[in-house]
Amino acid sequence: MLMRFSSWKRVLAVLLLVVGGLARAAPTIELDVVLDPQTRDFSASAVLSPAERDFRFLLHESLRVGAVSAGGRVLQAESLAGPAGLRQWRIRLDRAGERVRLEYAGRLPPLDRQRDHRGVLQRMPPMSSPEGSFLPAGSAWYPQSQAMISYRVKLTLPGSQRAVVAGRRVAETLPTTPGDAYRATFEFLPPTDGIDLMAGPWVVREKAIPRNGAPPLYLRTYFSPELDATPGLAEAYLDDTRRYIERYSREIGDYPYGEFSIVAGPLPTGFGMPTLTYLGEAVIRLPFIRKTSLGHEVLHNWWGNGVYVDHARGNWSEGLTTFMADYAFKEDESPAAASEMRLGWLRDALALPADEQPALRDFRSRTHGAEAAVGYGKSAMLFVMLKERIGETAFRQGIREFWSARRFRVAAWQDLQAAFERASGQNLDAFFSAWLNQRGMPAVAIERAETRPLGRQYQLSLVLGQGAPAFPLRLPLEVTAPGRQEVRWVDVSAGRTTHTLVFDFQPQSLRLDPDIRVWRRLEAGSLPPILRRWIGADAPQVVNLGAASGTAAAVDALAQRFFERAPGKLAEAGLASALRGREPVLIAGTHAEVDRALAAAGLPARPAQLGGKGTAQVWTVLGALPLAVISADNAAALGALQRGLPHYGSQSWLVFDKGQVIEKGVWPASLRVIPVTRR
Repeated sequence: MLMRFSSWKRVLAVLLLVVGGLARAAPTIELDVVLDPQTRDFSASAVLSPAERDFRFLLHESLRVGAVSAGGRVLQAESLAGPAGLRQWRIRLDRAGERVRLEYAGRLPPLDRQRDHRGVLQRMPPMSSPEGSFLPAGSAWYPQSQAMISYRVKLTLPGSQRAVVAGRRVAETLPTTPGDAYRATFEFLPPTDGIDLMAGPWVVREKAIPRNGAPPLYLRTYFSPELDATPGLAEAYLDDTRRYIERYSREIGDYPYGEFSIVAGPLPTGFGMPTLTYLGEAVIRLPFIRKTSLGHEVLHNWWGNGVYVDHARGNWSEGLTTFMADYAFKEDESPAAASEMRLGWLRDALALPADEQPALRDFRSRTHGAEAAVGYGKSAMLFVMLKERIGETAFRQGIREFWSARRFRVAAWQDLQAAFERASGQNLDAFFSAWLNQRGMPAVAIERAETRPLGRQYQLSLVLGQGAPAFPLRLPLEVTAPGRQEVRWVDVSAGRTTHTLVFDFQPQSLRLDPDIRVWRRLEAGSLPPILRRWIGADAPQVVNLGAASGTAAAVDALAQRFFERAPGKLAEAGLASALRGREPVLIAGTHAEVDRALAAAGLPARPAQLGGKGTAQVWTVLGALPLAVISADNAAALGALQRGLPHYGSQSWLVFDKGQVIEKGVWPASLRVIPVTRR
């Protein structure tokens, strides 16, 4: 799973409000940066106009301030304690708004290739190496004192390197002889929440797309020579990017920038920034990245990087982007594919402890499974339900009105609500209040279903109940009889609701929301167990079956990567008693060790469709047992799962061959059919 947005930028923005106060207006910073990735030496000058006389800003701890001047005067910078990994600096000025120039330098940390997808969700330091440099906004590689800024950045690097920051490339000088430097200048005039700098030994390809009444749109790929040499790859990324930009320009409004770049880097993740996306080289060759993740990152130029998120009042951007990109692609594929995605959102949420699911309004960024299930899945489902409630025409109008009203401005959930209310003419306060403020998931059940003749027709009397607090629900009800099927929508807004429906056939059975169009808690047994339940468990338990020291060490290392919280360790003898509890249990070892342990405890054997395949198998046990199993040829096969396995929380079973997934799946779901009583 790719990271959709730079969460650590939001953490830093909160810190900046404490250091420098809320920005009165977006100031401009001018940077002149020199970076040598070979030595990791970094130097820069910054020119800015602080809003306060007591000017305070943050820098990464590897950087030190040198000369400081303002109005021809030499000033001193005082070094103060700062947040972890950062240092606060203080400069006293004669007046607010005075133009300050400061120089700073240092040696950046090396690129950390060992970071997995969870590691890059946290705030990272600025990192540099010849194979790739990444200086994220949240690392404070430049003087940061305001939450929102405009900027102009001049970059100088060795001639073998190329560099990019978000924004319009206004100048570029390519080396012509050995020893020449590479230079480029970028500017970003709309207010934004940070500057991310990327560099690498890239080959840059560019395509200019004509636009009616506007300058050309420049699309670029920044690929390593090896990646660029892949036949047709760069061209395919440029063509797909154009297609996505044209799609969202039609659906929302004109693309707000003049360029977009796909930057390939060594970190195993993806970041969405204004005018570009940073994608890991390890995944950029995979065809599904262009079909899904690329479109998601392009769309963030409207949601998140075109209309800014008011994080103090909740992050709406990830859910709306998931709905209009990932989910829309599934709708394009087929109704069944879209239904499977909705079911997957519910599976992810239901696999987590209910008390760990935050209210949607409290979602800020994805750092673990509970936040992802709410901020992406529940949020996207909110838009599914909203579209059903107000209709497609009003929904599309609301999207365009929201963009037109909030372009390059901060927006909150209430601004979205206002746009949809204007478009639909409906009061949506109860809907948004419930889905944003209430935690958990509503549980709805058919308490009674009776039918009786009504002339030549049949009357169906229903009683629907839901637990407290009640959500305002609009639910599809599938009514069937031999050779007949009809779907009716019913409203449920209280703890118990009665409905009377009339049909021209005699109803015999019912299914509530059979196509999974409502965010709700399904009955026990309706959904199969998926690995997310183990990954995000509050107090998971692990049974290390490894008899050899190498196998035991491999299991311990894998468990450390697999779980989001440190697991408790159980002896094999305690397995049976542990399975009588509620906390998920994982057993892991070699094939022989796993088969012996399952047989000794009287547990279900290895599923037949997994046996003998690949070098490792992973599966959850169907039924009430909270058990998952990892089985491998040897210690090396277990070790090869460390990087890949945590990405597959939405699966029930997987087969790996030398660390690569070759088969995967989810055990089948079964929604309960309710018989209708004849009266």
